[in-house]
Amino acid sequence: MSKQNTVKEPLFHIVKRTEMPLWQAWLIRIVAIIVGLAVASVLCAAVAGKNPLDVPVSLINGCFGTERRLWVFLREGALLLGVTLALIPAFKMKFWNLGGNGQVLIGCIASTACMFYLGGKLPDWVVNIIMIVAAIAAGAIWAVIPAIFKACFNTNETLFTLMMNYITTALAAYCLVVWVPSGTSVLSPFTEGVLPTIINDNVLTLIVVAVLLVFMTVYLKFSKHGYELSVVGESEKTAKYIGINVKRVVIRTLVLSGAICGVIGLLLSGSINHTLTTSMDNNMGFTATMTAWLAKFSPLVAIFTSFFITFISRGMSEVQVSFGFSESSVANIVTGLVYFAIIACEFFVSYKIVGRSKNKEKSVKTETKEKQTEAKADEQTVSDEKNPVKEEVK
Repeated sequence: MSKQNTVKEPLFHIVKRTEMPLWQAWLIRIVAIIVGLAVASVLCAAVAGKNPLDVPVSLINGCFGTERRLWVFLREGALLLGVTLALIPAFKMKFWNLGGNGQVLIGCIASTACMFYLGGKLPDWVVNIIMIVAAIAAGAIWAVIPAIFKACFNTNETLFTLMMNYITTALAAYCLVVWVPSGTSVLSPFTEGVLPTIINDNVLTLIVVAVLLVFMTVYLKFSKHGYELSVVGESEKTAKYIGINVKRVVIRTLVLSGAICGVIGLLLSGSINHTLTTSMDNNMGFTATMTAWLAKFSPLVAIFTSFFITFISRGMSEVQVSFGFSESSVANIVTGLVYFAIIACEFFVSYKIVGRSKNKEKSVKTETKEKQTEAKADEQTVSDEKNPVKEEVK
């Protein structure tokens, strides 16, 4: 007798969703945010011994508690949105540009160099023009270097752009050594050659990022260049087949991406801080990678993702102070939990978990029994054919 083979179906199946209504997808995201904030509130309350409801209060107070906090929240959200807009075209093209930090910081270096060497020697408006051109050119050059190697030699753009960040940080540290003879590496804020102030130091940033938002939306949706980079992102073979020069598209897109990062660096040094530090980029390049992905590479949706991430970051600073955390480790853990909940919810937007069907299990068992019966009948037939004498005797 042969062993009976039983087919066991897994208890759950992970199935890719064909299409989900927009309201349902956003409902899943909202629930994930609420769950993440709830877990964060409980953790903070457990560590500090306070009421969990104080956490959302502190989050709101940290962003909107005073007029200054509101302006800082708007400015930081706009800067993050600007870097996100810079990365979106590269990501749509499947060029994983992780060098946003370096491209922003090189813009800061170029802007500061103009203020250092030309401030007070030329009229401010002349310095401003030179500074704008220098920052944009520096960001574009810093991004186009890995783009050329990718287009011509098919190098790994992820590692290349990542390594460029470390080079930029070292370059900024070297510039501070040269520009600060005292050795403190602290460059005093400039008063000459800086960008003009509109109402306060934050409004110019909001205006520039708003212009970038409109430009990027039109560029990606209605321009030929936007169409070409989307086709290259879908399939390089298809792009080549219809006559698109893939190398040119890659280089052109990264020039645009780096130029926008250079503009953000220009705003950081020339309009907001009026100086240079090695950490002025504030890791916005890495954070913008998440906001761009959460926005599904849509400039308009990136408004919500950028400002929400800024809300969590700014709010947790207030939670750290109000709850008396001496170190930022707890606040960073809580922020990470919220980010994890947001990212994890995208799994349920794209996939669904299906349980094992009892009817299907019964049908599989029935089919298995039928196959076993047929196999036994075949064995019996073969046995009879091998023993014809027995058949004659019978």
